[in-house]
Amino acid sequence: MDSSLAEFDVNVCWPWDLSEGSGSEGSGSEGSGSEGSGFVVDWGSLYDFLTRLEDRRDPRGVRYPLARVLALTLLAKLAGEDRLTGIAEWVEHRKEALARAMGLSRAQAPHRTTYSRILGSTLSVEDFEGMAGAFFAQSRQPGATVQLTIDGKTLRGSIGTGETRGEHLLAAYLPGEGVVLAQVAVDRKENEITAAPRLLETIDLRDKVVSGDAMLTQRELSRQVVESGGDYLWSVKDNQPQLRDDLATCFADASPSEPGLAATVEKGHGRIEQRCLWASADLNGYLDWPYVRQVFRLDRRTQCVKTGAVTNETVYGITSLSPERADPQQLLSLARGHWNIENGLHYRRDETLREDWCHLRLGHTQRMMAAINNLVLGLLLRRGVKNVPQQRRRYAAHWDEALKLITSA
Repeated sequence: MDSSLAEFDVNVCWPWDLSEGSGSEGSGSEGSGSEGSGFVVDWGSLYDFLTRLEDRRDPRGVRYPLARVLALTLLAKLAGEDRLTGIAEWVEHRKEALARAMGLSRAQAPHRTTYSRILGSTLSVEDFEGMAGAFFAQSRQPGATVQLTIDGKTLRGSIGTGETRGEHLLAAYLPGEGVVLAQVAVDRKENEITAAPRLLETIDLRDKVVSGDAMLTQRELSRQVVESGGDYLWSVKDNQPQLRDDLATCFADASPSEPGLAATVEKGHGRIEQRCLWASADLNGYLDWPYVRQVFRLDRRTQCVKTGAVTNETVYGITSLSPERADPQQLLSLARGHWNIENGLHYRRDETLREDWCHLRLGHTQRMMAAINNLVLGLLLRRGVKNVPQQRRRYAAHWDEALKLITSA
């Protein structure tokens, strides 16, 4: 685990009594004389990690502990609520049942402004994202190679009137698990090229294959990945013209009879997609690129079943993975896996969790909601959930199952 997340390290299991007034939720615990029966959560559960976040509020007059407010927010999100008003009302309508389930003596629900203040100013986004990354990292088996994809997304709701750019976030995503390991904001005076090194510095890259689009095909970033213990796989386009020309020349005579070929054919969503990938190590001694071990060409042919229309696309790529560590079939899988960040993360955040319809302006509320969306999707996808809207409808009817998801290790 990354040393920057060491404060969230968990190596043992222990139940926590989270009764009101017990003090087990830090400075945000409610005052004496209001003790409930308490409830037990697993050490290493998400709720346990939430209790470790710093509450920056003045403890005098704090009515709702930080961990509890965040847990209620996550429950409402899991049950289908995406706006702060909806989250507050969802909790209000269930406050008696929630009080019984959480061992609280008083059935009270935070007002919408409480959620807004906590998400907008009380809680550090960086601390929350670090907590989430550490929570997911604890269950990962060391030594297992995984793909880590990097891609950015603009929060469209943050684009103000008369402006052309809003908050842009660069995420590091594990497509095989549906988990965002880390996320950084891209400053208005920079781009993803300069933000990517900062993002990767926060992650333990050992046993990870970092993939990115053509913008991230940069020499220094390639060197950083390998010298940090990982490997890279980049696509190559016109922003690296000489490199692209060299790869095009290498594969100019590629055909289905050539060696080093992997191919797949799939039918779905009204399309037939055929992919062919050729890989070669012949340019290793020729290319002026750090730690290059293979180059590849990927052809995609897509046919619309209904109209018969055909589109063809050719993509070139470069990787530090040697032929012994990644054959053409594995490279094809990695190349395809990179784009899972679009369908598995960005599309779900926009269409399912309605992120681009969020127009919150107080402090960093909008970025916090994006971080919460990442956490909610990670909770669901790592459990094998395929249909997120369907699962949220189930949690709306059986929110006790969502509470168990948060309180169990």
